[in-house]
Amino acid sequence: MDMIQQRPVGLVISFLVGLALGLVYAWSIAPVEWTFDNAQSLANAVCSIAADPGTAPADRAIYENMVRAYNGQGCGFDATGVPPAADQGGGSSSLVLFLFLIVLIVAAVVVWRRRSALAGEVPDTPRYAEVPEAGPMVGGSEGMATVPIARFRTTYVLGHDTYDDSFSIENSNGDFLGECGVSIAESLGTEAPKNVTAFEVWLFDKNDIRTITKVIMSDHAFFDDALKAKLAPKGEPVLARESETIVLETATLIINAEVTELIYGTGTLPPQSFFERFTIELSAWSKEGDFEELDLQARADELMNY
Repeated sequence: MDMIQQRPVGLVISFLVGLALGLVYAWSIAPVEWTFDNAQSLANAVCSIAADPGTAPADRAIYENMVRAYNGQGCGFDATGVPPAADQGGGSSSLVLFLFLIVLIVAAVVVWRRRSALAGEVPDTPRYAEVPEAGPMVGGSEGMATVPIARFRTTYVLGHDTYDDSFSIENSNGDFLGECGVSIAESLGTEAPKNVTAFEVWLFDKNDIRTITKVIMSDHAFFDDALKAKLAPKGEPVLARESETIVLETATLIINAEVTELIYGTGTLPPQSFFERFTIELSAWSKEGDFEELDLQARADELMNY
């Protein structure tokens, strides 16, 4: 049963090939010799069925066509009830050929329907009992703790023109590790309140002389070449998108900054050019391991002498 369900087309083709070979054998190698009386009796029997009041119109038409293939006229009974004589040399062959054509048509319909059904099926997709949870986005660094040492949330609302939030990063012992924060990077126009079009998100590491900064830009600012070039010195440009996570990494710290809320303001300025509300969550990780205390003055002197 499984084989029949899985390979119906092949079975139909095999059937048709076998039937064709059988017909070749019956017609050419060992043909059946029909007598007029036998063929005529068969035609009379078919016409009798067709003439029965209980025969459905559709079936009657099929019987009529079968007899017509034999005698060229169909069930045209004369006064004696005998069908008209037909060409005895080709009547039986025509009848068999007609039946063979019917079989081919039926088989073609079956194959067509099966292929249509297969075309509409969607392949099974793998399903998993458990979906592995994604780990923290830590920029591919090794030696990271699985739980952040600190989390911060900050929200900007239109009208907060002095927006500038910063947070101290400390370990479980209360030791100072660095700072991170978010502030206004750029606004459009000179009117108040400010139409903020970009924010700076930054990370300071006490063990790294650098302060890493990225600029989160509105859709309008990100695709404005002049504005983008103006903000380039402040940090790497990033297009503001809700649920986007931005990674900042220093020598011993990593910050995942996730945009959790983003609402653009409306007015006379271009669409999606300034923020009405903007919320970002900062998760801080400390890279595990022993790090030497950085001599900032020595690093500064080294850079100045380079």
